[in-house]
Amino acid sequence: MTAPHGDEQHGDWQLDRHARRGKWRRVLLLILVLITAAAGTFLVVPVVSSRGPDWLKIGFLPAFVLLFAWAALSFWAGVFGFALGVLRRHPVTLRRHGPADGPVPELGARTAILMPVYNEDPEDVFGRLRVIYRSLDSTGRLAAFDFFVLSDTTRPEIAQQEEEAFRAARDELSAHQEFGGRLFYRRRPANTGKKAGNIAEWLETRGPNYAHMIVLDADSLMQGVTLVKLAALMEANPQTGIIQTHIVPAGRETLFARALQFSTRVTGAVLAVGHSFWQLGEANYYGHNAILRVAAFAQCCRLPVLSGKPPLGGEILSHDFVEAAFMRRGGWHCWLLPELRGSYEEVPTNVLDYAVRDRRWVQGNLQHARLLFTPGLHWMSRLHLAMGIFAYIASPLWLILLALSTAMVINHQVTGDVYFGPTRTLFPQWPVYHWAEIYGLLELTSVLLFGPKILALLLRLWSTRGARRFGGRLALLASFLFEVLFSALLAPVMMLFHTSFVTAILLGSAVGWPAQSRGDRGMSWQQAVRRHVGHALLGGVALAVFGYITPSYLPWILPVCTGLILAVPLAVLSSRREVGVAARRLRLFLTPEEFSR
Repeated sequence: MTAPHGDEQHGDWQLDRHARRGKWRRVLLLILVLITAAAGTFLVVPVVSSRGPDWLKIGFLPAFVLLFAWAALSFWAGVFGFALGVLRRHPVTLRRHGPADGPVPELGARTAILMPVYNEDPEDVFGRLRVIYRSLDSTGRLAAFDFFVLSDTTRPEIAQQEEEAFRAARDELSAHQEFGGRLFYRRRPANTGKKAGNIAEWLETRGPNYAHMIVLDADSLMQGVTLVKLAALMEANPQTGIIQTHIVPAGRETLFARALQFSTRVTGAVLAVGHSFWQLGEANYYGHNAILRVAAFAQCCRLPVLSGKPPLGGEILSHDFVEAAFMRRGGWHCWLLPELRGSYEEVPTNVLDYAVRDRRWVQGNLQHARLLFTPGLHWMSRLHLAMGIFAYIASPLWLILLALSTAMVINHQVTGDVYFGPTRTLFPQWPVYHWAEIYGLLELTSVLLFGPKILALLLRLWSTRGARRFGGRLALLASFLFEVLFSALLAPVMMLFHTSFVTAILLGSAVGWPAQSRGDRGMSWQQAVRRHVGHALLGGVALAVFGYITPSYLPWILPVCTGLILAVPLAVLSSRREVGVAARRLRLFLTPEEFSR
């Protein structure tokens, strides 16, 4: 969201004074979620009660209510984002202008830009820093910023390349030294505490010299004007500890990556606005592309080491949610400002790399269960931790729900309708088919799952200029339909991946935090068969069994089985750069940055 041109002079840069205005918004969201979950429960109870044994229903109904409420939360966030977009209102101020609109005031404090790296490609890392450096220089505010590359690299050959790339970048940018911008490099001998420990070491040695720090990932890219606005917002809001930007993926060319980039730009932006609306000063921190108050972070955000061994003990892997919770516990506000554009990251470029990244997050988020009842946490912080856990617990719950519903259908098919119960009666119990409830539940579920996507699409189609940024209305609509199809086929595969990850971690299998694979990496057919053959066999066997036992159930289970059966070709073809480039030539999955090139 951006302010109209006529409001650009009205930004007052104030966030803190809006922090206590969220009670009615959260009550509204709670009421809407509860009503939606109640409606789904009202529809499903008569359907379930007439099918299958009672022991299946005992497991089905709680899982259904939890998942329905989870889907409702995302849906209503999308509705809020859509309404604010149509009305052109800022999610925090509810005015036509946001806190960062208008002329940027002079910066009086120094800000450090930190890029922690761990066995990354040095040329890519310092190439991105050059781009950020020059963009910041073009704002005329370079003098307020210093750059730090904080290396935890363990491989000597990469460490040597880092030092060479640092010297080359420093020499190249030396012409800018009169502006005061400086570039520093430091390598730790041991990766103690991982990324959080890397930043903690910088806080102890260099942190006191800076008021704020902007934390980047090795694949982060941010525009200079966004960095300046973040620093100005922190100076104008002394009770703010964290300001998180809405990060969008960009820069990758495989079909898988392009579909994710498109979806985040269209749907993710609307959801971010909706979440900012109700979270206000208790928003979350995503670990990078955000600005933090150095003194507050150093005082509040020292992470504990959990008792016991990994995977649920030891060092906390997903540190960002915990740091936001500790910052809020210390009385500091945490904001998500999705209107701050120019905040980018890379995305995994194939299904397998995407799943591997999620596996690390599964372990980190499951650790948060041990912190839910930490004394002094704000209730919103506990909610964020719980939502992070449920984001991955949802997959096993979906699988359980699918298994239980299938078992009830098969049980009914095998046993048939029961006309006379255990007690003697003169009249039979005629079976009741709740078709109205069944189709009502199907329609409501479809609205919850696809509603945010459709609302986001309508918001883009509403404006000719907005649609043009994605290649025009026809290209936007075609891209939307292909992305929905792609996501639907991928969903059952990711459900099984996440379920296996959660199960393995709960059984004691630790993951660690290896360096992330980057670049447009394609998958070979052999690799895809090795990782997805189980998925394809499961889908094929399920389709055959259901087709034989209960053919009437096939239309309901077909979308899940189709995604599993096609897992191998879907993984391979979506990982191909040439397929993604061909899609771009057909104007599919265009993003504003690409279309403006």
